[in-house]
Formats: sequence, structure tokens, C-alpha cells
Amino acid sequence: METIRRTKIVDLLKCRDFGTMVNVKGWVRTRRGSKQVNFIALNDGSTINNVQVVVDLANFDEELLKQITTGACISVNGELVESVGSGQAAEIQAREIEVLGTCDNTYPLQKKGHSMEFLREIAHLRPRTNTFGAVFRIRHNMAIAIHKFFHERGFFYFHTPLITASDCEGAGQMFQVTTMNLYDLKKDENGSIIYDNDFFGKQASLTVSGQLEGELAATALGAIYTFGPTFRAENSNTPRHLAEFWMIEPEVAFNDINDNMDLAEEFIKYCVQWALDNCYDDVKFLNDMFDKGLIERLQGVLKEEFVRLPYTEGIKILEDAVAKGHKFEFPVYWGVDLASEHERYLVEEHFKRPVILTDYPKEIKAFYMKQNEDGKTVRAMDVLFPKIGEIIGGSEREADYDKLLTRIQELNIPMKDMWWYLDTRKYGSCPHSGFGLGFERLLLFVTGMANIRDVIPFPRTPRNAEF
Repeated sequence: METIRRTKIVDLLKCRDFGTMVNVKGWVRTRRGSKQVNFIALNDGSTINNVQVVVDLANFDEELLKQITTGACISVNGELVESVGSGQAAEIQAREIEVLGTCDNTYPLQKKGHSMEFLREIAHLRPRTNTFGAVFRIRHNMAIAIHKFFHERGFFYFHTPLITASDCEGAGQMFQVTTMNLYDLKKDENGSIIYDNDFFGKQASLTVSGQLEGELAATALGAIYTFGPTFRAENSNTPRHLAEFWMIEPEVAFNDINDNMDLAEEFIKYCVQWALDNCYDDVKFLNDMFDKGLIERLQGVLKEEFVRLPYTEGIKILEDAVAKGHKFEFPVYWGVDLASEHERYLVEEHFKRPVILTDYPKEIKAFYMKQNEDGKTVRAMDVLFPKIGEIIGGSEREADYDKLLTRIQELNIPMKDMWWYLDTRKYGSCPHSGFGLGFERLLLFVTGMANIRDVIPFPRTPRNAEF
């Protein structure tokens, strides 16, 4: 084959240099046609759209053509011509074709609809489908938008450790990291494992959050954000939970709870706008294929100001709904940790727009949240979204050394893990706030996908670490 520099399909489809020779490489989506002419739909992953390659059968060897099946990888030299059919402006009249990789007839991605469950079983191949190509291009774009948003506002990207000796959430559901021989564990007389010979000389785990270390950085650099994988060994098989997921956690010195809510709203709107501006073809495909209301919902979030609602008022709205005959699976009372169905009722049925719920009872929130004067509630804020429920959780942090120490003692959190965190309240303490956004939750909203396992390339869930 003549050597012509390859053009990506995303660029080729915008090209109007008709009559020039071009080269494209990609995977065959479909091949159809008559005895005289074939039409190959070729995709290289750069866009949801395929380029049509027109093949005059008289000019090509029959044995070569037999190898061009769905899934095969080919390189095509041809003339860029104006498309006769509708759907695209340009197509390629093939002059030379080279088969780079044949595709066995057991290839599972034939031209028919596949269930999401089936595609999870072949997660090594599912990125080649239109759906997952769209999802993963959007995932990339959301990561770019996040870095851009914070960089433009003077935040510093701060790398917090993945291996930690402290449990930020206090939930205890952490994956242990060890080099010890699990078949021959040394224990003391009480039956407790001795960690002296382990790699770190103490019990270590994969992190559930970079927040505590992020707070240290905010008291030095002013405004930081983390963006990295986090791990939770929660035996949960819901469509909203993963054992390995990505978190974005900004932390800002001198921000109070109101600044924190402003930042969260501005941030999430920026990301949604970015998706509509930069991923429209992919979003529209997902809208048309899976979720007819997706684009309308994304635009709706941009139009509306988020409701700011104290928890106590939220409970009253839910109790009124129950009194009027609305059925919830889980009970509603002051002090309850709201279930997803409660959150979605407030957002989708009562207010019909996103809600930021504030001032939660301190008993159901983490130890580091700033206590309100009432002694019962803390300056927490959760951003609740349609179809998702909670998408962001955050708070103003407790800056007072004595109050924080008392709370740590009340919850029996080991001081050996917390001394360094408390130091920030001894040495130049300042008001500060932050929040965590689950990256995959954001992607669920932006893509309209129904299950969190379908917005991460290789999901890690209970009893599933296949690929």
C-alpha cells in the first residue's frame, strides 16, 4: 500500500478537500452491499460517527474481501468524496485496503442490541460498542473539565496517598494492604495480629478519601483539590456503589458553608455545560438510545438555581408527603440518614430541581464537620440530583481544637491515627470547607446510564475483579 499519513475519522468527517487521497484505519462496524459494490462502516474510536468506505468489488481480490468482517481492523487508502447518501457529508472511495487484523467469527459484538449485563461479562471488548465509546469519551472530557475548572480558579492539584493508616470516614470498611503471609499470621496473647514485621510496621489500608490530607494542604496552599481513586470494602451490590471509584475533593481555606455551596453549584454546572459543549454527539446518541430526557435534564440543571434547604425542613416536607399518602420504603423521622428515595422525592417531585440539603444531625455525619450553635446539627451540605440522589457531600470543617478533640473522643477514634490532623487546629487554625464529588456519580448523571458499573471501564464490585 502507498504510504499516506493517517487521518482520524473525527477530523475526516469535517474535511471538505474532496478529490484528495486519504488514509483511515479502524474497526469494521458493518459491511453491506450488492454484487458490484460494498459499503463498509468504519470506526476508529475518535468519534461516535463512522465513515462510510465505498468498495467497488471489481477492483479487489475476493480472498481479501472475505476477511473484512464485523470487528476486523483495516487500513484504507482512498479518495475523499462528497457523500451521496444522507447522514454524513464525506465518504471514501476505496483504492487500496489492507487487513491489519482479521476477526474470528466467534466475535461477540455482532450488529444487534446487547444487554448491559452481557457487555459487563465482556468488559475487555465493550469499549468497542457505540455506547461505551460514547461513555468513555465523555468520561475523559469530564476529567479535563474538572482540572480546567479548578486550574482557572487558582486551585492546586494535590496528590494524597492511596495507602493510609487512618480511616477518614470512620466506617471501617477498608481494604487492608499487607505483605504478611496470610497463612502464617503472628498474633499476640490476646489473639490480635502483630504488625511489627509488616511493610509499614502497622496496619495499613487503601484510602476511602483524600480529604484529611487535603485539609493539611489547604492550610498551606489556600485552595487545593484531589482527584484520584478511592476504595471502599462495602458489600453493596446496588447500581450506585463500586469498591473502587474516583473522587474529586476540593478543600478551601477561609471558605464557610455558603462559599462551599456556591463552589459546588458552580463546579457541577461547569461540568454539565462542558459535556453539552464538547461531547454533544455522544450525549445525543445516549439521549436517543437510552434516555430520551437526558439533554433536557442536563439543560434543566443549568437553568435553575439549586434549592438550599435545611435538613429539618426537608424532613418536614417528607413527613407531609407521607401524611398525604406517599409511600416510602424506608421510614422518615428527624435524625434519619435519608435514603436515595427520600432525596429523589425532594428533587424530582417536590422542588423539581437540584437541592442542597444543609444542617444535618451531627449523629449521622462525620466527626470533622463544624458544629452549629444548637449543639444538635452540623454545617454539612449534600447536593441532591435527579435520578441519582446525593452527588456531592461536604461541609464546613470544625476549626476549633477542643470541639474536634471532644468529638474524636466521643466516637472512640484512635488518637494514634489523628494527632497530625489535630495539629492543624493547634498551629494557625482557620475556617475551611470542602466537599467530595464521586466522579462516577457525575458520569451517571451526564450519560444517563442506569448503573454505575457502566461508567467505569473495569468495575470492581463484590466478587468481581475479572479484567
